[in-house]
Amino acid sequence: MNKRSRQVGYFLSSQYFSDGLRITLSILLPSLLLSQFGQLQAGMAMSLGALNVSLSDAPGPVMHRRNGMAISAVISFFVTFITGFARMNEYTLGVEILLFGFFFSMFAIYGSRATSVGTAALLIMILMIDRPMDARGVIHESALVLSGSVWYSLVSLLASRLQPYRLAQQALGQCIHEMAKLMAIKADFYDPSTALDDNYRRLIAQQVDVNEKQDAVREVLFKSRRIVTETTRTGRLLLLTFVDVVDLYEQIIAMYYDYSDIRERFGNSGVLEHISRSIRRLSVELDHIGLAIQLPVPFHKPVDITPRLDKLKRSIDALGDEGGSTLVLKKVLVSLRTISQRVTALQKNLASPTANPINNEEMEYGRFVTHQEIDLKSYLDNLSLNSSVFRHSVRVAVAMLLGYVITKLLPYGHHSYWVLLTISVILKPAFSLTKQRNIERISGTLAGGILGVLILTFIPNREVQFGFMVLFMLGTYSAQRINYIVMVICVTPFVLLLFSFLGVSYLGVAEERFFDTLLGGIIALVTGYLVFPQWESDQLAKPMKAILQANIRYLQLLFDSLSGQNISLVDYKLARKEVYVTSANLSAAFDRMLSEPKHKQRNEKLIYEFVVLNHILSANVATITSAQFTTDYKVFPAPFLRPIKRALFALNESLRQLGISVESPVQESTGTSPAVPDSAPADPLLGEQLAFIQQVSSDIGKLVDRLA
Repeated sequence: MNKRSRQVGYFLSSQYFSDGLRITLSILLPSLLLSQFGQLQAGMAMSLGALNVSLSDAPGPVMHRRNGMAISAVISFFVTFITGFARMNEYTLGVEILLFGFFFSMFAIYGSRATSVGTAALLIMILMIDRPMDARGVIHESALVLSGSVWYSLVSLLASRLQPYRLAQQALGQCIHEMAKLMAIKADFYDPSTALDDNYRRLIAQQVDVNEKQDAVREVLFKSRRIVTETTRTGRLLLLTFVDVVDLYEQIIAMYYDYSDIRERFGNSGVLEHISRSIRRLSVELDHIGLAIQLPVPFHKPVDITPRLDKLKRSIDALGDEGGSTLVLKKVLVSLRTISQRVTALQKNLASPTANPINNEEMEYGRFVTHQEIDLKSYLDNLSLNSSVFRHSVRVAVAMLLGYVITKLLPYGHHSYWVLLTISVILKPAFSLTKQRNIERISGTLAGGILGVLILTFIPNREVQFGFMVLFMLGTYSAQRINYIVMVICVTPFVLLLFSFLGVSYLGVAEERFFDTLLGGIIALVTGYLVFPQWESDQLAKPMKAILQANIRYLQLLFDSLSGQNISLVDYKLARKEVYVTSANLSAAFDRMLSEPKHKQRNEKLIYEFVVLNHILSANVATITSAQFTTDYKVFPAPFLRPIKRALFALNESLRQLGISVESPVQESTGTSPAVPDSAPADPLLGEQLAFIQQVSSDIGKLVDRLA
């Protein structure tokens, strides 16, 4: 299967597409069915309720999704009820917009699902502004919205009941797909024609995506009691596969070498291109594995990469002393063989599943996921300018009130609530995200508007137009979580087609929608810049401290392991996870800073070097530590481990420079000293690796000196 076919297969079998299909049908059916009985308005109210609660139906354990949808349905009912009466007076409605804009934006302190519930509440408030009703109509409308919310919730929960493992399979498949992309980027480091700096940026950005997907899998697997506690083959296989996938990811990340030196010494030998092709082949095989997990079709016949690696070995041996010692190339070959073995093991598991039992008590899955407490105290504690969520909530409230006032002052259009809708979806906690959303919203609205007008102008057939409207709905709800500009391009012609079916002039609607989007975007951008702005350059110290602390913990475990201490496998994997998470958080924060106004950016080159050096450090630590757990356990004398002590000292000094006090550069391990054999003889290659770790840690310290 070629790359394009795999991409199509991934999308059509993805959670995004299945969610889009479910949301589209759940929204469309009430309106279609009730319109047959002359109750189109009632059907649209139910569809509105279904749309609203679908926002809170984010991926995750069934229990969390059920609770989120239930809370969203209740809130939607009350917001519809309150807005229906508040809109009878312009001043009362303005007060509601201000208060609700702040109150529901504060839900972000409780995590992403609660944020979606708050967003849904604001959406229903905004959409109700344009629906004039008397008191009886308000009650009736609120009941219909609630019934639509319940309808969607039942459909979603029924789908989960019928396919209990589908969400986990889709999340795991997407995770492996992103890992395959990262592996392909790794291959480019051995291609002398690629720029190393550009490739590092791509690698770091891709690590952020992989980390997000791994977190999504952990949420679905480790928080789903049914999967963790059951003994069925499917559930155990999913758990086992994910554990193996994370271990494989460590091997991929650990495959770091001094690429500049390798290119300089062996760039003309042809061996590097051979290595690059081998890594790409492995990435393709890994991509097939992800698709096989996500798509219910027989697994494709795996390609045996062993002959390719044997040929690579002969090419390396043939080099002799050309370019100096070929030891580093042999290490690359060993890494490739290890990765190949892990990929083959995954392939065999899929071809003939024999899921080995996993001791849940030993794995302690609960320690690998975060648990969000929802209480009033957290809400009250964040009512301070020190809270980024509080600042964002104030911005949202001010922007929405400003948008409401401006629409009342400008005698333009009948759908001015689109201005508030634009503000609510564009205005984000980070200015860089607001700016990006603004560009995507305006350009997507323009492109989608042109597309919609062309369809309505040149395709007068109403059945064909309805077919296009359904397709655009499907595109909107399939892309809403992965590609915002595609979603906007789809939603705009959908809206134009919908209003055309309702008897409204589509040209007037297109003009009004673009104007309202432009106005809302300007208000969101100006508010994000002027009202309690938080610039990433002022907040980067926090993720920088976090990654230093994670790497210190990782390095400490390496020291303990090489010293002969018993290290818990769970503690090791937790430390490894923390390194990946903090690295991804720092990379994401750095990328956001680069999207902010130029005069707000500080030390971008130094911070980029800091990000890369920490990636190099963790990759080298992973190389040695993983070997301790997968090969013969070795113990080395204290003098041999001095570079680790010096590296720990340098990293702790860097933490002190950033304002964190540290007790001791090398702590006593909490592990136990087993009966170990005599210290292993000095390993020259390991000695070089430890010296390199010390050098990288020292370079990090020098960077922090310049940044502090």
